[in-house]
Amino acid sequence: MGRVVWGVVGGVASWLLFSSVALAGSHNASDFPLRVHIFQHNAHSMYYHGNLEQADGEGRANLFENGEPQAFDYSYRCGDRLMDSAGYETYMARWKKKGQTLELLLPVMGKPNAAETCDLKVNMKPSMAYRRHNGLLSEEPASSYKQWMEKHEYDPEHGKNEPIPTPPQVPPPAAAGAHEHP
Repeated sequence: MGRVVWGVVGGVASWLLFSSVALAGSHNASDFPLRVHIFQHNAHSMYYHGNLEQADGEGRANLFENGEPQAFDYSYRCGDRLMDSAGYETYMARWKKKGQTLELLLPVMGKPNAAETCDLKVNMKPSMAYRRHNGLLSEEPASSYKQWMEKHEYDPEHGKNEPIPTPPQVPPPAAAGAHEHP
């Protein structure tokens, strides 16, 4: 019985030590409070002996910080390719250098719970937000986009990652006594 207990305790201690070492190299999501929605980007991939060495490019995105949307253009050079945000999904981010460099937390494809970082050199567009209308990307005042966010309860910083559709407008019923004419 004593050997079993010590075996379990030793196994748990080894697991805790291994886990803390493994987690030490990981990225803590709580350190990335901002959200970035990438609308478009272009990329140039560089390979070495058939393996992706790095990707660089530029694009357009919205930053969500303190409940406010703000458009920005960016350039990047990362160890992996960026992907446009699908639907309304966003990347976790934090300022590396306020107003100049955002650090994104990127999931590693094929490796659950693994992440890499990528720095975006940004050119912020004060009081503006990007929005896609009928497939075309346009700029609009950030205040208009914020109103849309409030109306649709969209707030990616606080886990509201999908806008709630507004119910269709129903015309009021015809006034009593009104007659329909053929």
